Amino acid sequence: MLTYDQIKELIQIVSERHLHELEIERSGFRLKITGAAPAGAPVEYRVTAAPTAPSAMTYAPPGGVETPGAAGPGSAPTAAPEAASHLIASPIVGTFYSSPSPTADPFVRVGDRVRKGQVLCIVEAMKLMNEIECDVDGIVVDIHPRNAQPVEFGEPLFGIRLE
Repeated sequence: MLTYDQIKELIQIVSERHLHELEIERSGFRLKITGAAPAGAPVEYRVTAAPTAPSAMTYAPPGGVETPGAAGPGSAPTAAPEAASHLIASPIVGTFYSSPSPTADPFVRVGDRVRKGQVLCIVEAMKLMNEIECDVDGIVVDIHPRNAQPVEFGEPLFGIRLE
């Protein structure tokens, strides 16, 4: 799977070289970047990345990032990628929980400062509660899934602006 920075670099290459399309497949992960509008028209880039599952991440700068999650209805656009310089993805397939119990406050909210090792959420898989920890210091700029929403392996969970 490619990192956010690698995907951003590929988008820049497509833009600079005015390519119509770039497609990469590696270890069951497929990335397709389309660009190059007719002369004079504004260029919009769409990136779809799918780890051989129905979930995908769509990236359309400069407007924002759309992360359909389970690729179903009700998905909403999220923060612009420039604001989220680091994505934390789900390491497993399971159910996303933003708090330790239904009546507890969420582990983090958008705007919260987080530290490396801090618990951000729980992903339940096969009745096991897996605490997902932050791997960088920064500020939460986006929380992609809704509480109790199913998540796929590699699906973005949080956008973190690095400090």
